[in-house]
Amino acid sequence: MQHDEFRNEPFTDFSKEENARAMREAVAQVKSELGREYPLVIGGERIKTGRTFDSINPAKKMEVVGSFQKATEELARAAVEKAHEAFQTWRNTPAEERADLLFRVAALLRERRHYFSAWMIHEVAKSWPEADADTAEAIDFCEFYAREMLRYAAPQPLTRIEGEDNRLEYIPLGVGVVIPPWNFPLAIMAGMTAASFVTGNTVVLKPSSDAPAIAYKFFELLEEAGVPAGVVNFMTGSGGEVGDTVVDHPQTRYVAFTGSKEIGLRIVERAAKVHDGQIWIKRVVAEMGGKDAIIVDSDTDLDDAAAGVVASAFGFQGQKCSACSRAIIVEGVYEPILQRIVEGTEKLKVGDPTEQATGVSAVINQKAFKTIN
Repeated sequence: MQHDEFRNEPFTDFSKEENARAMREAVAQVKSELGREYPLVIGGERIKTGRTFDSINPAKKMEVVGSFQKATEELARAAVEKAHEAFQTWRNTPAEERADLLFRVAALLRERRHYFSAWMIHEVAKSWPEADADTAEAIDFCEFYAREMLRYAAPQPLTRIEGEDNRLEYIPLGVGVVIPPWNFPLAIMAGMTAASFVTGNTVVLKPSSDAPAIAYKFFELLEEAGVPAGVVNFMTGSGGEVGDTVVDHPQTRYVAFTGSKEIGLRIVERAAKVHDGQIWIKRVVAEMGGKDAIIVDSDTDLDDAAAGVVASAFGFQGQKCSACSRAIIVEGVYEPILQRIVEGTEKLKVGDPTEQATGVSAVINQKAFKTIN
């Protein structure tokens, strides 16, 4: 089947009443689903441990988004082993079938776009535009990686040498541990998970304890799309207990991580150690943040530059590696730019992220609040 050239998913225009109404309805729907208990899912089996922790709405600290299981080391090992078992068949599934499955995932995400955005509004306090952009990026990842899988599955260019019969092809590695962040709880989580399974690998997904509900909803969508049991396994719990166990496991082939430098370096260090029964050197993909600047030259449009600084610095409360943490401004326009930035910042509405007009809401948790203060 031929697919159109990749195009980024457009953002939603909430100035149109039909779009705003759809988001309000999604916010109300998600609110009615808050407070439920969610299981681990290992090899398709739903498991409750009797020990749970709560995901809390940062903007309403008495509101429980959901209760999640604290996995044990034994269950964490079982998740890797079930993923390894599923890999033996999933690796042989034709690339076209895996890509088609991911296209179905993208279609379902697009169909339920506002529903997933509303979960982010409640669980991590994203504003409407920030949540919508996160969902759009998740759709982009699915669409892009599905196309990339088809490209990599095709015959690859290779220099021909007379008298030799050579070929280049890509093969799946095995079990991947995916540890996504809370600040892009759908986009990065979905992207790392989708890239893993569409290429024939299997996954142990260990979401951030600040954003497990969004990950579980995505996991349910994967099941609905047809991802077989064991190909993606859902695991929640302590990073020190569950995270270390799945990183250390000898059947883990690679780790995909986005988060803090401290945890990223810990993963790199632990993954470098070869354990009994391990037959590969593990690979680690670790993205550990950024310190972004916006440079303002003298010939820029001052209004646009100031608006860009404000949006980048305060969008999602500045909790992004792409947030503007520094503005480097040519001296001749420093004062007028500064004035515009201050004016733009003062216009931001601080409040409940479920309200359309809110531009800035709560930071993710009390620890973040104390760090800022």
